[in-house]
Amino acid sequence: MLSPLLMWNKIGRIALILAKRLEVSPLRALDVFYNSHVCDRMHDPQEELYTFSDEYIADEVMLELQRFSYY
Repeated sequence: MLSPLLMWNKIGRIALILAKRLEVSPLRALDVFYNSHVCDRMHDPQEELYTFSDEYIADEVMLELQRFSYY
């Protein structure tokens, strides 16, 4: 598992990617991320999603948004 600081940095980078893709503020993108199932998966040590690239994880959030029409 990543240290809390590294996880915090990774989530920040993912939020910035989402903000650009969704054309929303970084704060709104962070809210979208934290309310996603992808966030739960990223914090699950068994899933090891945190080992994937920031772009891949942002893609997963975008797919989830499309599937469940959260946004």
